[in-house]
Amino acid sequence: MWERALPAMGPALTMEILGYDQLHYRHRPPLRPLPMPLQTLLHRASRPNPVVSEQQALAWLREHYGIEGHLDDLGSQQDLNFRVDTGERRFVLKICHGDYAILELQAQHAAMAHLSRAAVPVPAVIPSLAGEDIVSVQLAGAHLQIRLLDYIEGRPLTRLKHLGPELMASIGQLCAQVDEALATLEHPGLDRTLQWDPRHAHEVIAQLLPHLQPPEQRARVARVAALAHLHLQPLYSALPMQAVHLDITDDNSVWQRDSDLHWQLSGLIDFGDVLRTWRIADLSVTFAALLHHAEGDPFAVLPAVVAYHARNPLSEAELRALWPLVVMRAAILVLSSAQQLALNPDNAYIQANVEHEWEIFEIATAQPFELMEAAMLSSVDQAQTENTLDKGVYVNSADNNRDDGRLPIFSDLDPEKIVSVDLGVLSQHFVSGNWEQANIDERLLAQAAEQSGWAYAPYGQYRLSRTRIDSAQAPDTFALHVQLHVPCDSVVRAPFAATLRIVKGSHVVLETAHLCVHLKGVTTGLANGTTVAAGERLGLASGTVLVQTCSRLALNPPLFTTASRAGAWQRLCPSPAALLGFDCDAAPLVDAQALLARRDASFARSQKHYYQAPPQIERGWRNHLIDMQGRSYLDMLNNVAVLGHGHPRMATEAARQWSLLNTNSRFHYAAIAEYSERLLALAPPGFDRVFLVNSGTEANDLALRLAWAFSGGRDMLSVLEAYHGWSVATDAISTSIADNPQALSTRPDWVHPVTAPNTYRGAWRGADSAPHYVRNVTETLAHLAEQGRQVAGFICEPVYGNAGGIALPTGYLQQVYGQVRAQGGVCIADEVQVGYGRLGDYFWGFEEQGVVPDIITMAKGMGNGHPLGAVITRREIAEALEAEGYFFSSAGGSPVSCRIGMAVLDVMAQERLWENARLVGAHFKARLQALVDMHPLVGAVHGSGFYLGVELVRDRSTLEPATQETALLCERLRELSIFMQPTGDYLNILKIKPPMVTTRQSVDFFVDSVSKVLGEIQI
Repeated sequence: MWERALPAMGPALTMEILGYDQLHYRHRPPLRPLPMPLQTLLHRASRPNPVVSEQQALAWLREHYGIEGHLDDLGSQQDLNFRVDTGERRFVLKICHGDYAILELQAQHAAMAHLSRAAVPVPAVIPSLAGEDIVSVQLAGAHLQIRLLDYIEGRPLTRLKHLGPELMASIGQLCAQVDEALATLEHPGLDRTLQWDPRHAHEVIAQLLPHLQPPEQRARVARVAALAHLHLQPLYSALPMQAVHLDITDDNSVWQRDSDLHWQLSGLIDFGDVLRTWRIADLSVTFAALLHHAEGDPFAVLPAVVAYHARNPLSEAELRALWPLVVMRAAILVLSSAQQLALNPDNAYIQANVEHEWEIFEIATAQPFELMEAAMLSSVDQAQTENTLDKGVYVNSADNNRDDGRLPIFSDLDPEKIVSVDLGVLSQHFVSGNWEQANIDERLLAQAAEQSGWAYAPYGQYRLSRTRIDSAQAPDTFALHVQLHVPCDSVVRAPFAATLRIVKGSHVVLETAHLCVHLKGVTTGLANGTTVAAGERLGLASGTVLVQTCSRLALNPPLFTTASRAGAWQRLCPSPAALLGFDCDAAPLVDAQALLARRDASFARSQKHYYQAPPQIERGWRNHLIDMQGRSYLDMLNNVAVLGHGHPRMATEAARQWSLLNTNSRFHYAAIAEYSERLLALAPPGFDRVFLVNSGTEANDLALRLAWAFSGGRDMLSVLEAYHGWSVATDAISTSIADNPQALSTRPDWVHPVTAPNTYRGAWRGADSAPHYVRNVTETLAHLAEQGRQVAGFICEPVYGNAGGIALPTGYLQQVYGQVRAQGGVCIADEVQVGYGRLGDYFWGFEEQGVVPDIITMAKGMGNGHPLGAVITRREIAEALEAEGYFFSSAGGSPVSCRIGMAVLDVMAQERLWENARLVGAHFKARLQALVDMHPLVGAVHGSGFYLGVELVRDRSTLEPATQETALLCERLRELSIFMQPTGDYLNILKIKPPMVTTRQSVDFFVDSVSKVLGEIQI
């Protein structure tokens, strides 16, 4: 994109580069006198590393510092750096050529001392036995200088595949902190000539270009560097100067993970480039270094700019200079490495950096300069200072008093009659996924225009039709244009005097010195290059017309952009409202974080939300959830919406029944009988009574009451680490410390937890471990019998759902049910999470164990999100409750609830969702199982169908839970458009329970994303 602005250069570059120098440097403001001629600098920079053996280095350490130790080569581009390990302490031995001025090395030491006083962690200089900070030595007639510094423990971030926004911001903040402190540093050694000083970048690039091969690559670097120089040149005099580090990068900052595995700064190293130059140069170096962590998107590095500006505010000139400086830096990086490799082809340090330096260059040169300048300004909310409004063409006002010479594009348009068509995420025009249909926006506009002939879709709206499913990339949903539907043969006129350019077909552009107006859908008979007057007829339009403005003539702006780029592109492509004569802008979205603050201020905060900064979700479709910016997230959490989100049958069923009747189950209506019969048909023989309730908590609470009433006892056995609900009774039998940290210390005396039969990490492991776990049940029952206490029952998920769907050991429930029943208790199968066909091979979890319980509880997917639960049991158990009083649930058995419940069963059968759970679920588990061999963190895969668990461990022998890694994984998955949360008592399990409409495509996207992130975490 950059290269359109300059003519192509051929292989014969020298003359052209010199010509460029003469053309572009004649008006450059003079720099301060240089202490060292540039040619001398480049000669010094072209020298290879000093050649010093480890034996010689150790001898100098003994002689000058009294130190013995082991040396490791740390690598360097021009110097030698050794890590010195004495066994008790570690240092860095630095060896450089003797032609480095002592004053320059002293300036480095002064900068380190200055920053240390400002609480920036930096190495300390270790004096020699003679008290010298710098020791001069001779080797084979060559003069060298050696220094010894503290070694800062930690690691650089260079080889990390991904740096998230928080870490990007931390590096930006470090850069700001350093610059803030160095602003007061004065030292004569700071006034030096350095090839990395961006004030000399143009001359350095010209000198280094001949080292780069092949010629085509050389020409490309020359072109983009020349364009960056053109943009930078007018800003020279406005850029503040000070001392800077000039190499605050992922390679020169050292970090360590804290207990939550978040990166924390250990220190800043390598002061070899410290000097006085433009302040913004420091941030440009940092920004350029971070580009190779940006996965091709420089906007990912903007948090570093925002964090810098928040601490050390940047001027407008600095923000405008930042991107051309980044590009110049990228050019010098690749050229310098080419020069050094030509001199020293075996330098492993340089070889290791070449690939990511070229990656930096490719990213830096792939974006339009104008866009990145706008991005810098908009990222820190700088007011739009360069605007076509100030240059004679007023473009973003709908004011119809055209006293500035503007005329309407459509002279026949009556602003009172044009229809606005909402194509946003919440549009009522979008139902049942119809936004996925081809040309849906055009068809909706045409329908809206049937009466008046005119309709439009707003500028600045996030279009739902542009969403993308199963994609880690944010979709380009933000409209940078106005889309209209106009009557047949509508006359299109020039709103102001301009030059007409015909791009292709019906795409024409009106150009002035400061503004382009792109019109798509216009047929013109005028020739390319025609000068048109204000109000002159351009041509005719029928149907769809797109109107877009752009303040940069060299740009070909997109019609849509992503949410992260919207602010930048809006600076360049403002609303065409004034050219159309009516307010065509979409209303701004409510700030999601402000809305979250309102929630926290009014909604009890014990009702937690996912994620610290969650996206605002207002629509769902099938197995995806959609935020207000039109981004679709793969839903791997929602076992409630078994049919998927937004199912039209649910909406139709609820609306119809609501329009007829909704009341409670004490009234007589058909739906309650029909639904009860449907549920009993799903249960094993012998079950003949149904209770309808509102939730899983209520179902389990009622099951306890039934057990108490039928058995005459109150003592309940429940399994450790389980969750059964939030009512007083169900919370009492829930012992998951992830859901209630006080679970084990607040049990009432009627609850008797038994050892969790966890075949993966329990006390006994493997499928044949049932006898050991049953023994604990036997002992508990015996203890109750000794006390003369009547057992009421035993409640358990027949598949260990809270631990990610672990199958119980073979025969466990058979033996436990037998013993509990022998003592007069009842057996409750909590199928709220795992039942109702989700397991794929089994409709009920208890089928896997080959048992039949006395009471079955269910909820979750029964209503596809409508509050609905049920308890199924036998008549004698149900009637035992009558002695204790009357029972009903206000909403559980209502006509609406029953109709929705039956509709869920209908759709599950019609759309073969149970079969989908079996087939796609098998594929899902196989793909997850393959991760065990790929990533050491994956300890095991549990479950079946669409109830799966991935357990992450740090050590497969000790099974140490990878709690922090799991949290990082889930947060990163959200960045990749996937909703997933950790679960289990150690929060180290991915409990995967998606809608049962989940496809193989979604499964593959999920597993590939998990694998990608695990690879990032484990580096």
